[in-house]
Order: sequence, then C-alpha cells, then structure tokens
Amino acid sequence: MQTQQEHAFEFTGKGWEYFRIWIVNLLLSILTLGIYSAWAKVRRLQYFYRNTQLAGASFEYHGTPIAILKGRIIAFVLLAAYTVAGQMNPLLGILIFLLLAVVMPWLIVRSLRFKLYNSSYRGLRFGFSGSDGGAYAVFLLLPILTILTLYLLAPFTHFKIKQYQHNNSRFGDTFFRFDATSGNFYGIYLKALGLLLLAGVFFGISAALHMPVLMVILPLLYLYIVGFLAVRLPNLIWSKTGLGEHDLYSRMEVGKYLWIAFTNLLGIVLTLGLYIPFAQIRMAQYKFSCMGLLAQGDLAEFVAGQVQTDSATGEEAAEMFDLDISL
Repeated sequence: MQTQQEHAFEFTGKGWEYFRIWIVNLLLSILTLGIYSAWAKVRRLQYFYRNTQLAGASFEYHGTPIAILKGRIIAFVLLAAYTVAGQMNPLLGILIFLLLAVVMPWLIVRSLRFKLYNSSYRGLRFGFSGSDGGAYAVFLLLPILTILTLYLLAPFTHFKIKQYQHNNSRFGDTFFRFDATSGNFYGIYLKALGLLLLAGVFFGISAALHMPVLMVILPLLYLYIVGFLAVRLPNLIWSKTGLGEHDLYSRMEVGKYLWIAFTNLLGIVLTLGLYIPFAQIRMAQYKFSCMGLLAQGDLAEFVAGQVQTDSATGEEAAEMFDLDISL
C-alpha cells in the first residue's frame, strides 16, 4: 500500500528582483508602442514559473515571443475590424461580432494547447487534448443559454468550463481529473447571492432610518463578497482537481486574502503604481503557500514514469498563438 506524501507549493520570487523585470518590461512596451509586450510576457512568465517550486523542482515556461506577438496581432485586427465596422454600419458590426463569437471557441482551444504545451515540470511538458466540439459547447452554447436564462445557468456554465479545461489537461501521458459537481458551484454562488441580498437589506434600513453609519457596512460587505468568491472558487476548483491518483488542494482564507489585497491596493495607490510588482509577488506567495499536492507514493517515481506524448501535437502547438485567455 502506497503512503500519501504532501508536497506544498512554494513561490520564491522577490519584490525588488521582479521590480527590475517589471519596470524594464513597462518602459520597453511603451517605447515600442506595445510590440515588446510579447517579450515582456515571456520574461514575466519565465520568472514566475521558475520561482514556483513543488517537491524541490521548479516549473519552466517555453513560449516564444514571436508566437505570442502573432496572436496579439490577430486579436488586434479582429477587435479593430469589429470597432470600425460597428461605427460604419451597426448591422455590419453585429455580423462581425457574430463572426468573433463563432471563431472564439476555436481560438480558446489553440490558446490552451499553446499554454500547456509550453509549460513543463522536471523536463516533462503538459498538454491539452480538448476537442473543438467540446469548446463550442462550453464557450459558446452554454454562455448563450446563460444569458437567455437571466444567468441562472451561470454556476453550471462555470462548472462545465472548468470540467472541460481540467479533464482535458495532462502531464506527460497522465490526465488531470475534475471531481467537482455543479452543486458545488451553485452552493458558493448562492452564498455570495445571500451576502449581496444582506447588503441590500442594510442599504434599505440605513435609507429608511436615515442612519448613514450603516452605510459604512455596505462597502465592507461588498468587499467581503469579492474576497469570498476570489477565495472559495479557487479553493473548490483546485481541491477537486487531481492528477491521476494524486490530489491537489487549495486552502486560502478570506480574511488573509482580503488583508493582502487591501494593503496591496493601498501600496499601489500611495506609490502611483510602482508597488504593482511587489503586490503581484506578495499575492503569489500567499496563493502558492496555500496550495499543494497529495501524492500517492513517491512523486519523483511518478514523474519518471511519465511518457511525453506531444510530438506531433506539440509541434502544432508551438506554431499556434497565445491570445492571453487565462486558465
């Protein structure tokens, strides 16, 4: 019987170290009218990947700036076409919008393949095997149905998107699995809705009784709702994700997250934005400190036993483009 071993993630990035990368990226992106942003993204991701460690080994990012630049040019052309068409002829703008909606799931699949293929751990790359048909179901059909049902399907759509992403992702030849249910997502969203209704009650009472002091509670409640969703959803998603027989977890706390987010915002405002890289490092340190992997047996043996399956698919992915569509 294999013994379970817990491996916590660790983020070793440092504020001043990343600040030097961030400020150079910012200045060069401005001077090149945004062209350098593709190179800036690669430098940023390479820094965050190699400073993210699991069981003594770091992750690596292999994406190329040219591939990313191609994607951004395509995204810019599509957006510009939609904007210009909408100003010239509303009907033409609607047609361009429909065209974008139809092509977007296809682009998302290529983006996911690009991102995962260009990510590796201990020399072994990740991969994505999601079908175009599945993408059209979760990224086009379900969002349309969500709007038509006045967003009653929003938690279900969120669940199906994450299920599609995680179940089709793999490390070597081992697929990830997603064990959450739509009920898990509805539970979190309904609690957030309850908090929102509570905020409405406080607003009504304060207005009826002319008690401005109660209005102070409103922004605090709204802030808590944002933090609640920002913590509970990732905790659910990652704690219900596994890799083969191994399990991931995320144990962030709402109070700690909100404190870090609030003080980060305060630092950014007081420094006119110069605290941004420090804020990013600080938040990454907290998030990764709350995450880990529960491995069944020796993790090194598991990694050594994996087979890289991305020969042809990997070459295709390397030629694809990244549209900055986040996982």
